[in-house]
Amino acid sequence: MSYNTYLFDFDYTLANSEKGIVMCFEKLFKQYNYPKQSTTAIASTIGLSMPKAISILTGETDPVIIKNLQNAYRKFSDIHMTPNTFLYPESIPTLKKLKTAGYNIGIVSNKTAHRISQTLNEAKIDDLIDIIIGTEEAKEPKPSAKPLIQALNHFSINAASALYIGDSTIDAQTAQNASVDFAAVLTGQTGKKDFAAFKCIKIMDSLSEL
Repeated sequence: MSYNTYLFDFDYTLANSEKGIVMCFEKLFKQYNYPKQSTTAIASTIGLSMPKAISILTGETDPVIIKNLQNAYRKFSDIHMTPNTFLYPESIPTLKKLKTAGYNIGIVSNKTAHRISQTLNEAKIDDLIDIIIGTEEAKEPKPSAKPLIQALNHFSINAASALYIGDSTIDAQTAQNASVDFAAVLTGQTGKKDFAAFKCIKIMDSLSEL
């Protein structure tokens, strides 16, 4: 397929923010007296919308309580997230290669756009990304098709012109819902066999294979 636009998930695709996310959740659990969760349990929620992740890890279902916990988490995140988020070694070379070749590049994530921007700014690569669709911009969180469709509309392109790259079945489902081709990268918590239910044009060990 010939694409003119490459859209990426962020957590576990371009960057590993597991340390920061685990740290923030541990502080949240301690402050509000929730049972401690394992790193594996917390990591398994990375990529979900924050309300859903909080609900899974705390057992809460009341939207008001979840919103309050989300606000508390954000305060921890303001301090701990960006210093504990690390771009994968392949990310910058891949983005530079695509940008030099003239492709459109975007990020579509369930993370907040301003948090993603902080990592990009620190790495001095914010100029490589044309648009970030995060939780503030998205009309609905992934796996809804809407965030990807927003990115397509930004570039005034159709679905066949874009490739979405992500690490999870949530990303694969998002691409499928938007009728966008999908390439999986195995740098997250999702194994190759887990993508069997989805149409993947490629399954990569790292972004260097893109």
